[in-house]
Amino acid sequence: MSLKRQLFMASLLMLLIPWAGLQFVLELDTALREQSSNQLSAQANRMALALSNQLPVTDSRETFYATTLNRALNVDGYGDDWPGYDDTEAPPDATHEPLQWQAAVHGDLLYLLIRVQTASPIYFDPGQPDRPFEHVRIYWQGSDGLRERHIRTPAPGPVVGWRPGREPAADYQISGVWQATGRGYQLELQLPRPKENSLFSFAIHRPVPDSAAAGSRQTEPVAGPAVNPRMPRVVTRLPRLEEGLSASLLPGQHVRVLTPAGWILADSHIPAPKTQADFNAMSPLEIVEQISLNGLRALVRYFRPLPLQLPETGDRIAPEQLGESAIVRHGDGDAHLMVTTELPAGHVLVLEQSLEQILALSGNTLGSVIVRSTFLIISLMLILLGYASWLSWRIARLQRAVHASVDDDGRILGVMPPSKARDELGDLSRQFSQMVDNLQGYTRYLESFARRLSHELKTPVAVVRSSLENLSQDSRPDQQAIYIERAHQATDRLSQILQGMSEAARLEQSFDQAEKEVFDLAVVAAQAAGAYQELSPQHRICYVGPANGCTLSGSPELLVQLLDKLVDNARDFTPAKGRIEIGLKHQASGLELSVFNEGSSLPDHLASEIFSPFISIRDGKDQGHLGQGLLIVRLIAEYHGGTVQATNDKAGGGVRFRVSLPGTGLPES
Repeated sequence: MSLKRQLFMASLLMLLIPWAGLQFVLELDTALREQSSNQLSAQANRMALALSNQLPVTDSRETFYATTLNRALNVDGYGDDWPGYDDTEAPPDATHEPLQWQAAVHGDLLYLLIRVQTASPIYFDPGQPDRPFEHVRIYWQGSDGLRERHIRTPAPGPVVGWRPGREPAADYQISGVWQATGRGYQLELQLPRPKENSLFSFAIHRPVPDSAAAGSRQTEPVAGPAVNPRMPRVVTRLPRLEEGLSASLLPGQHVRVLTPAGWILADSHIPAPKTQADFNAMSPLEIVEQISLNGLRALVRYFRPLPLQLPETGDRIAPEQLGESAIVRHGDGDAHLMVTTELPAGHVLVLEQSLEQILALSGNTLGSVIVRSTFLIISLMLILLGYASWLSWRIARLQRAVHASVDDDGRILGVMPPSKARDELGDLSRQFSQMVDNLQGYTRYLESFARRLSHELKTPVAVVRSSLENLSQDSRPDQQAIYIERAHQATDRLSQILQGMSEAARLEQSFDQAEKEVFDLAVVAAQAAGAYQELSPQHRICYVGPANGCTLSGSPELLVQLLDKLVDNARDFTPAKGRIEIGLKHQASGLELSVFNEGSSLPDHLASEIFSPFISIRDGKDQGHLGQGLLIVRLIAEYHGGTVQATNDKAGGGVRFRVSLPGTGLPES
């Protein structure tokens, strides 16, 4: 998997933070709903206790429910201003109910809307008052007992109430309009409002079939509440209950008191304050945050339990639809948290709390933090992915540069472009560049080594071959001895070459087993100089430097070997009675060990190459030197972390070899 994909997968884990925040909001919403449900139950119990002596008397009678209006109706017989009125005509046989009615109250008035399906109603005939006719009878309980009024008309139009008896009298407190419809007729009435919890009913009376032909005035009730044996009680919303309940409500709460049959006795609510966001006054960032906050609220709604669907408007809620506690929605409105409490005589108190406030509390508490953290995390992800892409591009560029520098066979094709970056990749690029340069130098060294080795081996091999050829062709003993001697010298030369190469190889291998120790280089150099003077009395060999105090961590045996090679090299180029000086002094970076010899100078072009193998400036007469000694000097110096260089000493007229070693740099007191 690429680095970009790894960073992308790692950045995806950061999305766990808003996910955990969402889970916390959902848990907070659940906890708040449970707490609100408990508080609503306690509040409903307090309301129920206050209502225990204010509920109307109930019995087994049917209910005549009248809707409470907030304005007066225009009594014109049409009913289009009635709440929930549907003026579409039902098709034939669409319903078997011959009667549809609706009652409402406003102030001291009771409104009654009656729709009757009949093929051809028989109207009142003033010329034949004894003839049976279709009419409506209204019954209600007054202070003097049961009262009755008849609604009759000779034709569609305005009507009034009539007192029954042999001499009917008009009661103008009851008025209305009788309108004919395509399926029958419609009657809209206005009459005094009955007393609270009193009895009220009406019935449609129609002539008994064939009674007109027999000269009878007999009619029979065919529809209406009064058809039942017992008159129903008038039930409507009670303002006194609603006023008392409103005082106990909080914003966003809705309370209803239901009869045992589910009719609404009281309905009070205080709307929740709604704050509309003014997008014109918001900055773009605030607008995005508000939109995201709305999305968070939508998520909270989505994960909530499904609400119980109830009618949006109506005068009755079926008791079987209600439980002790639930989330409900009326029509397409907002969801509410509902609790119910039983009241005396089978009544029920229903208290609802808008969930928008709970949602606002749970959503706004951490919503802004979650939204902002989500934006921050997404921004960090984009930055991280951009950085990963940039980092991947740099790595790919470095890979291409390395691939372009070395071919498949390992040959160095060119140098890598330098990097100016100051981070780890820049360091890695510079290390690769340095490695390629070193490999290129080492490759050139190997190629040069191969050429020099071939050159060194070519001469003794040619001598051996020519000596053998001459030996086979010349039978003179003295000449054969010469050829044999030449062959021996050539084989000795080959042996020395191989011995020098193996000596350098063994020296490099011995570095792994050598143990460093702290010793005084001044003592070692002084003792070595004395030994060299005894072995070579034809030269003047001396030591110049401090007697002690030049501590160094390394191998004294290897450094003595280094001095052996330098002094041996110096003796070869120093004339008789010439001076060879071994020097040691302190410098800022450590110690400087030097060997000076009088004699000829170094050629300028060989000053930096004499420490490579098979480089020698001796004449051809000296076949014993292969240029391996100074190579060993360089290897020992590098093992001790130092460097070696050779320069011509113009003041002394000779050559000085300097070996810089990392010592203390300061003389010991």
